[in-house]
Amino acid sequence: MINIGVIGLGLIGGSFALAAKKHFVDAVLFGGDKNTNHIKEAIKKDIIEFELKTNILVKMEVLILAIPVDAASGLVLDLLDKMNDNALLFDVGSTKSSICKTVALHPKRNQFLATHPIAGTEFSGPLAAFSDLYVNKTQILCESEKTRPDLLEWAIQFFRFMDMNIQEMNPQEHDQHIAYVSHISHISSFMLGKTVMEKEEDERAIFDMAGSGFASTVRLAKSSPEMWTPIFEQNNENILEVLREYISNLEQFKSLLENKDWSKMQDQMKEINSIKTILEGIPQSNNIN
Repeated sequence: MINIGVIGLGLIGGSFALAAKKHFVDAVLFGGDKNTNHIKEAIKKDIIEFELKTNILVKMEVLILAIPVDAASGLVLDLLDKMNDNALLFDVGSTKSSICKTVALHPKRNQFLATHPIAGTEFSGPLAAFSDLYVNKTQILCESEKTRPDLLEWAIQFFRFMDMNIQEMNPQEHDQHIAYVSHISHISSFMLGKTVMEKEEDERAIFDMAGSGFASTVRLAKSSPEMWTPIFEQNNENILEVLREYISNLEQFKSLLENKDWSKMQDQMKEINSIKTILEGIPQSNNIN
């Protein structure tokens, strides 16, 4: 029997719990969440068997920290203090520099693994969780050389059971890259949704005229603000750098429109079309968080 505790029973944490139950027949799942309704829903949906209470943290062989990144950085040291000397704790947050700095000097640093699964949907809460969320998705590991070899081996085996593709990256490199491929996408989606809602006061007109292109572009605007505000806060400098580049490109495109330079606009869009060859290597369901 292996006791696995999941802290944060939303889409990400709940899906890890379901994947653990699928791949480890002897797994017993415990779960905690600041929203008590999430705990009740997770038990009812058979995502977990029991509520994870502070007094049984020491009995967990594995702890999965799946809460907003600011809360994770605030809780991780307390979890390391309370867990037993042979347990593994891994987080799944979308920024890595902050939490890696937080745990750097802890006596149980070698029992921690920083990870970021590149997976998700725009939905949240335990009812959005499903066991195959991580199939064919990338699992990024940061500073894995600082994790105890036997615990790292267990984690990698678990991720491979889930059919995840494992990639190593340092925390700073991770946060820079993720600002480009994930964080700016969410900002664009939120701001396009805001722009349309401010301009189109007639909600029915938005509904009737919006095609699949608009729906797919603003899909991420349905993401949880409680999760994304801390991400934007922790990765502020990298996001600002990307945002300045993005705004510059928008201004350039605006200039082409103002100058009616259709030929240059077409050439530029043809050049950007080359991104199709890059995206062909990414599964269509590989939504980035």
